Amino acid sequence: MSIETFVQWVISLVSDYLYAGIFTAALLETIFPPIPSEAIFPLAGYVVSQNKMSFFHVIGLGITGAAGSTIGALVIYLMALKIGREGLVKYLKYARITDDHLKKVDRWFAHHGEKVILFGRMVPGIRELVSIPAGFLKMDMLKFLIYTFAGSCVWSISLSLAGYYFGVASVHFFG
Repeated sequence: MSIETFVQWVISLVSDYLYAGIFTAALLETIFPPIPSEAIFPLAGYVVSQNKMSFFHVIGLGITGAAGSTIGALVIYLMALKIGREGLVKYLKYARITDDHLKKVDRWFAHHGEKVILFGRMVPGIRELVSIPAGFLKMDMLKFLIYTFAGSCVWSISLSLAGYYFGVASVHFFG
């Protein structure tokens, strides 16, 4: 299956099964980064607007998507925890990431802690990666889950709102 086919399948999943679709899509996009959350959540908001569903569904979808993202992030966290720093260095050398790079991450993470998780979950390209240092640095799992869920809520609700308002505007603009 090609990446394009996989992404198309995820998009149809969201369109056809709204809440279950957004949960599954968010879970998958966290574990398999080629699926862009920047497309999934606005699509969900757009579907809500086009089906003339209540505005509160946008919030519900954002929270549902955040739950899926949090579970996906937990999977990555647990993998990094299990593999550990030494195992990570072994695998990351293929991506030209050295132990010196990881030491910089250690210092940055030690200095900024939970803020890295909270704000990192709102940055494209970083959102999937912040779980790795949290896992191999053995961040408290409950704190990790709380900050991951909070950051994911802000991200997914914001993108869903954008899709919703684009859908409402298109109805008013195009009639």
